[in-house]
Amino acid sequence: MATMGDSLAARANELASRREPFVHATVVRAQRPTSAHAGDTALVLPGGEIQGFVGGNCVESSVREYSLQVLVSGEPLLLRVLPGEPSRSAVEGAVEVSNPCLSGGAIEIFLQPRIPAPRVLVVGTTPVAQALATLGSGVGLAVELTDGESARPGADDAALIVASHGKAEEVALEAALRAGVPYVALVASGTRGSAVLESLDVEPAQRSRVFTPAGLQLGARTPGEIALSILAQLIQERAKSRHAAPPSGPAPVAAPLPGPGAQAPATAVDPVCGMTVAAVESSLHLEHNGVTVYFCSPGCRAAFRKDPERYALTL
Repeated sequence: MATMGDSLAARANELASRREPFVHATVVRAQRPTSAHAGDTALVLPGGEIQGFVGGNCVESSVREYSLQVLVSGEPLLLRVLPGEPSRSAVEGAVEVSNPCLSGGAIEIFLQPRIPAPRVLVVGTTPVAQALATLGSGVGLAVELTDGESARPGADDAALIVASHGKAEEVALEAALRAGVPYVALVASGTRGSAVLESLDVEPAQRSRVFTPAGLQLGARTPGEIALSILAQLIQERAKSRHAAPPSGPAPVAAPLPGPGAQAPATAVDPVCGMTVAAVESSLHLEHNGVTVYFCSPGCRAAFRKDPERYALTL
């Protein structure tokens, strides 16, 4: 008979195979009378949905809020939830949250983000393309070799690099530029690269986004050296986008390379108990006078429904 742990493991593998980010939450310490136990686990999806069990509604509310934050930061976090007036304190790698709705006990939950490696589409099977595939995994990239006709780039891809020596270059480049892929590069000489760019059926602003000759000018000669220079340029452009620094090169990169996201989701304050909760559809909420009100637990939502005017001033 399959256990919940088996089901969650299968679900985690499914998400990973589909390159979907999630947070793996694990209870590492629980004090009575908490309902969870050390070793209990759950998966938190980007929309805040929680699959599995790591505590009751009040604990889940904080797990949801901080899981969405670690999906943005990409850094694991130790979350401690205990009873008390609403407060929070943070140190590097850990946060402690006090919740007045808890009946007692304390719980510590480790939040581990599982974020797929940025995908890099490489068009071609040339020695440079093969070297990109070999070196890319070493710098945390998921490199996929494809041909120009089959390439299906998307805005969530990190890059599209054409290294096919003239085969279906235009098709792949145009598809990547129209999809908004942040880094687009063509392995070619300066002369041939310019000719290929002129032939592209895209706007001049999009055409100028293509890096060609691809890679930093390191004096590279061998396929491995050329691949290294391209990956170095890709990493450099990623850093520029992440830190919002003025870009250089042939054109600005449209956005940071795909990852957990640009910013953490909005939060709201439960008007009944004062707890901060994630302002997402998966959090407990209701509509009141045209305003969406969020809650940490069913008890707080029920109290608001019974006497909304009592809490109206806190909205």
